[in-house]
Amino acid sequence: MSDSPTVALLKERLAVLQPLQVDIVDDSHRHAGHAGAREGGHYQVTIVAAAFSGKNTLARHRLVHEAVGDLKRSGIHALVIHARAPEEV
Repeated sequence: MSDSPTVALLKERLAVLQPLQVDIVDDSHRHAGHAGAREGGHYQVTIVAAAFSGKNTLARHRLVHEAVGDLKRSGIHALVIHARAPEEV
């Protein structure tokens, strides 16, 4: 199955973090009818990158949100982030 346009854009944007692994799940179908679903999709991101080494959860999430950028305003309503350093997997 091919990626949706938003999943492909997420992968493209997250590449700046040079991930060793990135998995994105589109959970939008689970939120059909939800008011926020009209504003964008619901996604889960699992990402492993050396950029997260030595950083706490908040700093890791900030890095992901910075990389995702304007997609948060136009294509994403909710983003669940699992960010890990290589030594944690």
